[in-house]
Amino acid sequence: MNPYLHRYEALETISRLVISQYDRSLLDKPAPIPVEIIMEKVYGLTIEFQHIRKNGRILGETVFEDAMIPIYDKRTGDGYRLVPMRAGTVLIDARLLNNRADGRFRYTCAHELSHWVIDRKYFTQLGETAAMTKAARSSETDAAVERQANHMASCILMPKGTLKMAFYHNRGQYDIVDYLARLFCVSGEAMGYRLKDLGLL
Repeated sequence: MNPYLHRYEALETISRLVISQYDRSLLDKPAPIPVEIIMEKVYGLTIEFQHIRKNGRILGETVFEDAMIPIYDKRTGDGYRLVPMRAGTVLIDARLLNNRADGRFRYTCAHELSHWVIDRKYFTQLGETAAMTKAARSSETDAAVERQANHMASCILMPKGTLKMAFYHNRGQYDIVDYLARLFCVSGEAMGYRLKDLGLL
């Protein structure tokens, strides 16, 4: 069992601190959160695009300790090769490279940043990487860790205060989910879930 699981209310607070360490004013006005810049400038993380798996099942992976990481060799199609990776490297599936404004790319970055901030001690003790997959992880502990990172990713990209501000200021004038998704540069699906979590839909 992961002893580092947090209550959702705590993840809201941690997410505000993550954003504040870069620019406190981002919590005053609805706008896209520059998650890539926060990862690089505040946490010293390196984002690297790779074909992580042949089937595209893993969208992102965070390396917590220097390690040899299996990467699919798309050029040769000969399977996987072990590539040395330094701690603090965040691998993003290369399929997302051409859609960097796409909500999936930003959500994957925020998900992996969340792992770095709240799960580093846990994964370092296990000697593992954290990977964002399209399917649920097998163990219940892993599932809880992934749900936690998903929730924190939503808190980072769609801060509660500014999201509520934008919602109440604009409801009734637009397709509110679509409008807010574009305003915060996330997918409509992610925005819909976040609004439901906050009791706004």
